[in-house]
Amino acid sequence: MTEEAPIAGHTGLRRNLGFRDLVVYGLLFIAPMAPVGVFGTLDARSDGAVALVYLVATVAMAFTAYSYAQMVRVAPMAGSVFTYARKGLGDGPGFVAGWMALLDYLLIPAVAYLFAGIAMEALVPEVDRWVWTGLAVVITTLLNLWGVRTAARVGFAVLAMEIVVLLVFVVSAVVVLVRDGARRDLWSPLTGDTAFSMAAVLGAVSVAVLSYLGFDAIASFAEEVTGGSAKVARAVLLCLALAGVLFVVQTYLVALLSPVSSQTLALEPARQGSAFYDAVDVSVGTWLHDLVAVSKAIGAAFAALAGQAAGGRLLFAMGREHRLPHVLGRTDAGVPRVALLVSATVTMVAAVWAARQDDGLDHLVSVVNIGALTAFVLLHASVIGWFAVRRMAGPPHWLRHVVAPTAGAAILIAVIVEASVSAQVVGVIWLGVGLVVLAVQGTRGGPPEGPAREV
Repeated sequence: MTEEAPIAGHTGLRRNLGFRDLVVYGLLFIAPMAPVGVFGTLDARSDGAVALVYLVATVAMAFTAYSYAQMVRVAPMAGSVFTYARKGLGDGPGFVAGWMALLDYLLIPAVAYLFAGIAMEALVPEVDRWVWTGLAVVITTLLNLWGVRTAARVGFAVLAMEIVVLLVFVVSAVVVLVRDGARRDLWSPLTGDTAFSMAAVLGAVSVAVLSYLGFDAIASFAEEVTGGSAKVARAVLLCLALAGVLFVVQTYLVALLSPVSSQTLALEPARQGSAFYDAVDVSVGTWLHDLVAVSKAIGAAFAALAGQAAGGRLLFAMGREHRLPHVLGRTDAGVPRVALLVSATVTMVAAVWAARQDDGLDHLVSVVNIGALTAFVLLHASVIGWFAVRRMAGPPHWLRHVVAPTAGAAILIAVIVEASVSAQVVGVIWLGVGLVVLAVQGTRGGPPEGPAREV
């Protein structure tokens, strides 16, 4: 594939990504085996209905993916939800959406790096997890600084490895279930292994959405894709669909293999983090346990690579629009290196700090999704604002432009309400800081005028 020149001088990004590259970045960020690290937590919180949790989460995220697919055609730019909310709602709400998304784009890679460090420490206990965590940050940052195309090529190889390991797990699990039978009722991953509670399921969904965060990052590469924003829209929807299928299948199978009940996991929180590995170890064998651990370590580091790249592009877009220091909006040979380095630095500090704390993972996981959920609500509002209120694309289609985004926003608000108190507090504090920054800057006018534009 030939590389195209940057769009416009020192603030242009290089167009050299195809559809496959977008899907690779999306699935890398999501990580095909993302439920491995949170299976025990979700199983305990949902009373065993962990597969149902992922079904509900997939539906909830489907509304969000559809809104992304609509708005990326309106504004195929690097700012993603920051740009979309500016288009549909105005400059102030756009800043708030970008600010809230930043909370996740800076912390989600930290969680992924920490997962990689934990997995590597389990394999090589002589080296502390914080060393592995820091090393993963350095390696992936260098790849991102090299360029988005190079990172995508390496990422494709890593993604292929993760898919192969996942297929090995699925086949092995099916063989064990056919040979030895299930440890839980076959319907329990959908109905629970104790009493069913929709409130418990929704509470678990607030954690499960962490597994999906990443499909939205595809929109951050809208200025670097060849062939127009239609590719971005298709990639967003495809990544979510693939992730939903992979998550439901693997959690359904591992729940049936689990040697302990969801109630036991709830009573013994220390066992939740290793619940997936324990089920594999007991049912299939240590060899698959180790294979999954290695895949998780490498896959998590490259999930962080994709997250770091997306975070850098959000910083770049906000800097280019003078909503953050303008130096962040500069590029070098089509690569936003300053923004990437800032993103990497923040992520490094958070990840290494958490790696050196006994409860560091709990602290990070409890807060990382609240910013994205808030930004997604504003995304849905921007669809209504652009198509139904401002009618910038002609008469609105009420099902697509009002009913669907309203339903998506309602689901997300319900999930936010069921989120942990610590996550809500962090979200409110972060929002408050953002509002102070916005007040100091002052809003500059209303929504950008003009028709939707295609690249």
